[in-house]
Amino acid sequence: MRSGKIVNVYSRFIGVKYHKLHRPYLLSSIVRRLRVVSLQAVEMATVWSEKMLQLLRKMNNFHSPGSCRARCLRFMVADQQVGWILPQMAAILRNFPDVFDPPSDGALSLSSRLDTHSKRSEEVDRVLQSLRRSDALTCLKGWRDERYDVMARYCDAPLMSMERSATSLFGVRRYGVHINGFCRSADGGLRMWLARRSATKQTYAGRLDNLAAGGLAAGMGIGDTALKECEEEACIPAAIAVKARSVTTVSYTYEEEEGIFPESQFVFDLELPADFQPRVGDGEVQEFYFLPMDKVKEMLVGGDFKPNCAMVVLDFLIRHSCIEPDTEPYYQEFVTGLHQTL
Repeated sequence: MRSGKIVNVYSRFIGVKYHKLHRPYLLSSIVRRLRVVSLQAVEMATVWSEKMLQLLRKMNNFHSPGSCRARCLRFMVADQQVGWILPQMAAILRNFPDVFDPPSDGALSLSSRLDTHSKRSEEVDRVLQSLRRSDALTCLKGWRDERYDVMARYCDAPLMSMERSATSLFGVRRYGVHINGFCRSADGGLRMWLARRSATKQTYAGRLDNLAAGGLAAGMGIGDTALKECEEEACIPAAIAVKARSVTTVSYTYEEEEGIFPESQFVFDLELPADFQPRVGDGEVQEFYFLPMDKVKEMLVGGDFKPNCAMVVLDFLIRHSCIEPDTEPYYQEFVTGLHQTL
């Protein structure tokens, strides 16, 4: 009797009326249909995995065979490598011999006469302002009047600071802070807050983003930046934002026509009260969404995410066991792609 009930349930699932069919035929129909469903599920999972892997490869294309890395010059400041410079940019910098030494042994160095943080910052800014006026470099049209620290490693003292929009020209590492906002339901399930970027943003306008995120400006601390971005972008009170926990970094390096983008994002998880709702703050976000993780996972490969934010969400899925090595064939490739260093 129990097996008959089970068969009856499956007969409704596949659209076959139990009382009109012999049980052997019904069972074989169920098996055939479930095989089709299973194969379709496997195929969909494979497509998702392949798309996610493609995104990670794109965001790490500087490491790929055939990239521009072999042609780049090391950018040296005070005998320390702080970046990578494309040959065409090196040719432009030859016009400023009082600031940059001629290329030598695969490297282009800032002049040793610039021996302090302020001298280096001021002279490089003078060069960049000149290039900006010439209108020759597209990235400088997005000038932000925001400076990033330049150093070989994050733990090192900054050697100088540089206009944010120019960092890719020198391939210096940029740092940022990203906050995952999430809630747990009574059954332990996770839901995540996502933001849609303003249509007026200079980059990736209208794309999906993390709850709050921002670049690490010169002189700013990581925790202070997390609090600032939470308040400015999502109107999260400090009393709640301070509960955000630093959990990892996500690092990658990609190349585009005008430069190299080595980036590292300091990632925070912020578990929010069930009744909390973020609000649009400084205009960098147009709206927020509160979504279950299966929907978030689906949207990750739909082309609607800012790419590095998709990487931060992928990292969240892995850390919270929404993606596991027994079921994800590219699990190790995902982990490696999220933590690439030069």
